[in-house]
Amino acid sequence: MLGWHDARPPVPHSGEQQRYRRLQQKLARQHKHSANYRKTLAAMRRIKRREHDRRADFLSWTANRIATRHGVVVLEELLTRNMTRSAKGTLERPGTNVAQKAGLNRIILDKGWYAFELALGNMARKTGGRILKVPAPYTSQRCSACRAVDPASRENQAVYRCTTCGHEENADVNAAKNILADGLSASACGDLGVTRSAKQESAGNREELPLQPALELAGIPQL
Repeated sequence: MLGWHDARPPVPHSGEQQRYRRLQQKLARQHKHSANYRKTLAAMRRIKRREHDRRADFLSWTANRIATRHGVVVLEELLTRNMTRSAKGTLERPGTNVAQKAGLNRIILDKGWYAFELALGNMARKTGGRILKVPAPYTSQRCSACRAVDPASRENQAVYRCTTCGHEENADVNAAKNILADGLSASACGDLGVTRSAKQESAGNREELPLQPALELAGIPQL
């Protein structure tokens, strides 16, 4: 099983971040459309392009590992476009916590959730796997052991402690188990739409894999 240290997503290098901020400050002092302005802008774009390329390589590598090792992958159905909408509001109804929301939007977009979903779907079509999607509500508030739902059980971003049965574990691990269970249960009952590749590999070319959470790459144990 791959550990989280083997699949840690790329993050912008601290040196690149500092250089990018310096270039932003430099750009603000330069005359727009001047030669120096264009040079600075090109340097900023090169930094962002390197970040994009590293992210794309990581997502492709991770999608390949998951799709080739697992016959069924269950994803939480996230509407990324809605989640990353601006909180500025309008002149009549200005938004609140705009700066905090903008920071959260950047974090979500940097993770490349939608791009990962696309990469995983493309790889699943090649391997003949299945991609299942489950609704997001309550997956982080429900106990994976006793199924009780209580927002108070999610103590913080990292800790889940069930107020009903006392079950305790990493909050993301608990949510991932719920997502997997919901997807497999609904698929077995025929209540969930299943994305499946029309291009299937022969049984001799593909090993039959047990149903395990796709987030095993993040160190989530087998159920």
